Amino acid sequence: MCFTVEVVHAFLFRSGKYVYKPILKKTCCPQYTIRCHALKFQPSKSHKKILKKMSKFISKGELPKGEEDGEPMDSGCGEAGPREPSKVCHPEVKCAPITDIQKEVAECPTITEGQKKTGDAAPKGSETSQKDPVSVPDGRTAAAAPKPGMGADPNRPQCRKAKDLRKERRLQKEQMRQHTDGVSSIVSPAHPTATHTNQPKPLEEFINESLPENSSHCLEVRLVRSNPPSPQFKASFDASYQVYKLYQMAIHKDPPDKPSESQFRRFLCDSPLEAEHSPDGPEVGYGSFHQQYWLDGRIVAVGVIDILPTCVSSVYLYYHPDFASLSLGSYSALREIAFTRQLQKQSPKLSYYYLGFYIHSCPKMRYKGQYRPSDLLCPETYVWVPIERCVPHLENSRYARFNQDPDAGDARVLKDVGRALVLYRRTVMPYAAYSRKRKGSSDESEVQQYAGLVGQDCAERILLYRS
Repeated sequence: MCFTVEVVHAFLFRSGKYVYKPILKKTCCPQYTIRCHALKFQPSKSHKKILKKMSKFISKGELPKGEEDGEPMDSGCGEAGPREPSKVCHPEVKCAPITDIQKEVAECPTITEGQKKTGDAAPKGSETSQKDPVSVPDGRTAAAAPKPGMGADPNRPQCRKAKDLRKERRLQKEQMRQHTDGVSSIVSPAHPTATHTNQPKPLEEFINESLPENSSHCLEVRLVRSNPPSPQFKASFDASYQVYKLYQMAIHKDPPDKPSESQFRRFLCDSPLEAEHSPDGPEVGYGSFHQQYWLDGRIVAVGVIDILPTCVSSVYLYYHPDFASLSLGSYSALREIAFTRQLQKQSPKLSYYYLGFYIHSCPKMRYKGQYRPSDLLCPETYVWVPIERCVPHLENSRYARFNQDPDAGDARVLKDVGRALVLYRRTVMPYAAYSRKRKGSSDESEVQQYAGLVGQDCAERILLYRS
């Protein structure tokens, strides 16, 4: 019997049709389910850098030198439109130029060597050296240098960021202009009034900025259903498989004969999820899809994803090795978050982005925790806990219970196996009814053990497929 679940993202994970749940206490590298709150996500400086790098490549044709940033390529894939187009090249999916990100540098006054010598040359006990500021050639004054080991000089102003200083100067000029015009106004430089320009720039603006007409490359993102395979999926199957083969040989060092076509189908094309459309769901429907990145008419990366009632779940990403320096794992995850937000406008309950596993004991897998706000699933009580509260526990132990209430358990644990819903010959029924129909040895203990891992009233309905 092969077990699977209607929505596998929260408790179980899939590889093709194979669905599994890791036993975290026994594995060497515990794998915790991680989800990102897509609607609340704001790109970090490193995320903006990755988007800018891709934009520069698309607009100017400059491929970055060196290797990619080191994140494993199993995170997710990019954004796509609400339909399955044979060609998509409009602002929602086309690569966008990212505006230059200004580096924030601190303007911190420093003490020159001449000032140090002047301060050191002053006689001990001199009132001038202790109280009066030291004159400097340009007419400004500076406090005497602090003695080694005494810390920052309290007489000197604190270091401030250039951005804050510019903002303060703008506010001061505005005050002067208003007073000149006879308008009385009080504006506090330390607490400027919030304006629209001060709001953080959303992810979509970084992605969807229009490219110049003379861009060196054109990037298209196509969404194709992989199960059942759509005509677009069938037409691009060979090209997609060749990229996968190159990826396996270059990244995972597989021999040329190992990444076979049957392996590719079984691992990344087959799925236990069937296509389904719901009146309150997204236009593309639910199920398993491939997100294909087409650069100038050829596939350079493919992401395998599941679109589910409450989330977009990342399964895998593979790419052409020639483009490893573009940090496609991180880039595609950012596009995936934007795609989730796009789908949420069509289906309000679809608001999470699942990145698969978070493995804190593997440094290369920690990058997933940078997509915040995000939660990890407690392996014992199955409640979501903010990752900030989980990391301190994982620093001390590979395996950790995130829910700190010692009396808490799985509130949804299945106590009556007869109530578990079973899919038998494409018909959903309680396990009690299924056991009466089925002849042969009882598998109640197996079902009880599995169902206890998932819970009785969880939204993820248990489906037991019999082959």
